[in-house]
Amino acid sequence: MASIGVFSMTSADEFGLRQAYETATRNLDPPFAIVDIDAFDANLEDLTRRADSMPIRVASKSVRCRTLLTRALAHRGLRGILAYSLREALWLHGHSMSEDIVVAYPTVDRAALERLAADDAARAHITLMADSSEHLDFIASVLRPGHPAIRLCLEIDVSYRPVAGVHLGARRSPVFSPGSAARLAAEISSRNGFTLVGVMGYEGHIAGVGDKDGGLASLAVRTMQKLSAQELAARRAEAVERIRAFADLEFVNGGGTGSIETTRRDPSVTEIAAGSGLMGPTLFDHYTRFSPQPALFFALPVVRKPRADIATLFAGGYVASGPAEKSRLPTPWLPEGLKLSSLEGAGEVQTPVFGSDSLRLGDRVWMRHAKAGELAERFSEYHLVHSTTAALRRTVPTYRGEGVCWG
Repeated sequence: MASIGVFSMTSADEFGLRQAYETATRNLDPPFAIVDIDAFDANLEDLTRRADSMPIRVASKSVRCRTLLTRALAHRGLRGILAYSLREALWLHGHSMSEDIVVAYPTVDRAALERLAADDAARAHITLMADSSEHLDFIASVLRPGHPAIRLCLEIDVSYRPVAGVHLGARRSPVFSPGSAARLAAEISSRNGFTLVGVMGYEGHIAGVGDKDGGLASLAVRTMQKLSAQELAARRAEAVERIRAFADLEFVNGGGTGSIETTRRDPSVTEIAAGSGLMGPTLFDHYTRFSPQPALFFALPVVRKPRADIATLFAGGYVASGPAEKSRLPTPWLPEGLKLSSLEGAGEVQTPVFGSDSLRLGDRVWMRHAKAGELAERFSEYHLVHSTTAALRRTVPTYRGEGVCWG
C-alpha cells in the first residue's frame, strides 16, 4: 500500500489514478513525463502550511520548468528563487521570473560573471554565494579593480559535529563557527565591489534524510536531527548576530523541504528554501514529519515479454545523483506490485520489471524518480495532467526543452 498525502492510498485509489493518467495521456506515445497538477498544488499548500507564514524561497533545481516555477511563485507563501548556477539565474532574470534570485552555490564562471557585472538590473536582483576569501579574490580577478558592487550571501556550514572527527551533513562551506563567519563578513564589508546582503545554511542532514523506516536506525536519525537542530539554533543565532555587526542583512535562509518544522522555529532565520516537496519524489516517502503527494511521473512502454511475469520496458535508466545505492533508482509505481530486477536495475535502453503477468506489449508502466528536478534533464517537456478530471491541461517545456543546460 503506497503512502500519499496525509492518508494511506488503497489499491482502489491507485487504480483510479492510473486510469486518470491513462485517459489524460491516451494520445501520447511513451516514454513521456507528466506532472499531476492537482498533487503539485496540494503539495504547494502543504509546504506553506508547514512553514506557518515564514516565506519559502523555491529551489529551482528541484523544478527546472519555468511554467511550474511561475505557478509556485504565484502562491502567497513563496518568495524568490534559489538558483543553482549563475547562468541559470541570469536566464531566469532575463525572462522576468523574479527580482530576487540567490545563486545557491559559488560560481567560477568567468563569462557569466562578466555578464552580471555589465547588467545593472541583474546585479540588483541576483545574489552570489561566497564562503571564503578565495571567492572574493576570484570574482575580483575576473571583473578587475573598480568593478560594480556584487551582492553576496555568506554560506555557513550547518552540519552537526557532536565530537571531534564526526561530520554529519553536506560538505559545503568552510565557515562553521560564529567567529569564522564574523571574520569573513568583516572582510567582505572592507572590500570594494561587494555588498553582503544575506546568510544561508542548508540543513541537508535534517532536510534530506528520512526518519520513517522504523527500527533503531530511524530512532538514531530522529535523535541526531533533534540534537543537531538544537545545536544549530544557538550557533546560527550567534553567527547571524555577529555578521549583522558588519552588514545590513536582507535575509537569512535555512532549511530544506524536510526540515521546515524545525527551521521555522529558529528566530534567526527569515526564510526557508524548499522545492523537492512540490514534486514528491521517492526519497521523500520516508519522513514522519510530512508526506507529499507524488506529482511527477514518467511512463515507459512494455516492449518485451521474456516470461509471463516479466515485462521489459523501453529505456528508464534515470538514476538520481548521490551515493550509488538502491534508493537512487527509479521506482515502478503503477500498476502496483512491480519490482526492478536486482541484476539489471533501470537500464539505459531497457528496464525489466517483475511481478505482473497482466502486462502486454504496448502497455505503460508508470515510474517515479528518486529526486524532484533531475528528471527534467531527461525530458524536453512535461505534460500537465489533472488527476481529478482525467484531463491533459497543457504541455510545457522543461529547461531542456528550452534549449538550456547547466550541468
